[in-house]
Amino acid sequence: MTIFHLNLEDCVRGMARLLAGSIDLVVTSPPYNLGVRYSKFSDRADRAGYLRWCKTWAAKVARLLKVDGSFFLNVGASPANPMFPHELVLELRDLFVLQNTIHWIKSISIEEKNDEIVSRGHFKPINSRRFLNDCHEYLFHLTAEGKTPLDRLALGVPYQDKTNIARWSHTRGRDRRCRGNTWFIPYETIQRREKERPHPATFPVELAEWCIKLHGVSRVHTMLDPFLGIGNSAVAAQNCGVPKFIGFEIDESYLAEAKRRIG
Repeated sequence: MTIFHLNLEDCVRGMARLLAGSIDLVVTSPPYNLGVRYSKFSDRADRAGYLRWCKTWAAKVARLLKVDGSFFLNVGASPANPMFPHELVLELRDLFVLQNTIHWIKSISIEEKNDEIVSRGHFKPINSRRFLNDCHEYLFHLTAEGKTPLDRLALGVPYQDKTNIARWSHTRGRDRRCRGNTWFIPYETIQRREKERPHPATFPVELAEWCIKLHGVSRVHTMLDPFLGIGNSAVAAQNCGVPKFIGFEIDESYLAEAKRRIG
């Protein structure tokens, strides 16, 4: 059973109270500064000020994260502001090592051998003569030293060419390979946003579950989300049996929804 500590509090102040080196896993998605309409947060700060703020809360995460811990940072962009995710991760380069860059694919179209085109997932269409529809976000895997071991096969997939099982000694006869750094996780279809997803910017529960599994479920004793929102990361922790989860949120309605979902 997961023990939850969900706090109505600014994460910078809240994290300052926690014990250094006490967190195994952080999975979070901060406001992107792209003009999203949050209830209690201004998502339109000037670029330099926003990056300074990110470094402030990220420094708190760095203090809390264990040497072999993992920090999964989900960041999106907009077609008119494509450099934002890269600017953010560069701002944090003095605090963390970028160990892996994962692409969260929300929608994809694949042309099969019979010329049939199969489309899966959801995206927000863009009406533009310059930009393509934006069908992915970044998931930066940040660590203290770049040496954190991962349970690569926890998210493994079968080999398409089964001859690889015998050809490569590292398979040890198992039909399982590393999924790689492209994760196709579509949003669930919703009918009414205000009831089913009452938050303007969330990642799927499954995305956080995959982060837990990749780090290694047995190695996650305490998990943190500084920007809890409606609690998708908390639900993931509960689904995976994480012993302790800590979350911070400044919006009373979002926090109430998070508590309802894990209740």
